[in-house]
Amino acid sequence: MPICERDPWRYQFFENVACPEGVNIPTDDIDCWEWFKDYRWVYNKLTIAKSQSIRCGLHENPPSQFPVFSKPNVNLKGMGINGKAIYSATEFAAHSVPGHMWMELFQGPHVSTDCAVVAGRAVWFRHAEGMRWHEGMFKHWVIYAKPLLELEDFLRHWVEKHMAGYTGMMNFETIGGHIIEAHLRFADQWVDLYGVGWVHALVNLYAEGKWTFKPGNEVEGYSIPLFAKPHARLLQPPAQVQAEIRCLPHVRSLQITFHEMKDVSQHPMPPGGFRLGIINADVLQAGFFARRKLAEAFAGIEIMLPE
Repeated sequence: MPICERDPWRYQFFENVACPEGVNIPTDDIDCWEWFKDYRWVYNKLTIAKSQSIRCGLHENPPSQFPVFSKPNVNLKGMGINGKAIYSATEFAAHSVPGHMWMELFQGPHVSTDCAVVAGRAVWFRHAEGMRWHEGMFKHWVIYAKPLLELEDFLRHWVEKHMAGYTGMMNFETIGGHIIEAHLRFADQWVDLYGVGWVHALVNLYAEGKWTFKPGNEVEGYSIPLFAKPHARLLQPPAQVQAEIRCLPHVRSLQITFHEMKDVSQHPMPPGGFRLGIINADVLQAGFFARRKLAEAFAGIEIMLPE
């Protein structure tokens, strides 16, 4: 399997893809850090903020204006984990953490953008907007078929200015059109919604340095998580139940996003809840129905569903 995937629930997207020997494609920031040393500065969130002239600093240099958002400056496992909006100097002093940075608190759409880059030029974009819930959780993500032209223009110029010589995938998280995090990889949660031939084009990008995916068959998709309150012991639903959910109309994939043998504390999760699984679908209501069926498979667990 050419794609180096650490999460076994995402093997399903890549396991039947042919790849030339010696080509490795990262999906995890830890691998990106090791393999792309010339560009690992991308994971310094203070540097990313400064590259956009955003008001920012380390906790040792507190802000003069509030609100701000605080988070680890570099964190390859969970990125924004322990992030927090702070609204006053008193609150900032109480939550000052070595190794954390602060930046302006932005409003607006929270968008995850995958971007194919060839020799420092952005040649393809696809956007997913997160529908906010609370405490770092999202109700679901909408994977748009349409382009977001203003955002693409901004990211295209940013890539040209800062990523000279780089070839590979990038992922940008933006709020209100400002980059809050950048990654030297793609978002592997919903690649099955990108269209026929996308994964093969991904392999060709890393094998040949060319982007061959032909746009034109994009359809809107949805990635719908199921959250629960943390529980001492979690077991995955029976294989038959999982198979039945995968066969439901308009469901593209089901991911059970935890390890049975690992303690719940060893899974990077948002502060508000523990993610049990993800439904990818091409019809939103069909995805909601599949999520309810998945919730029924976790008997005795306190499920969290948006109203």
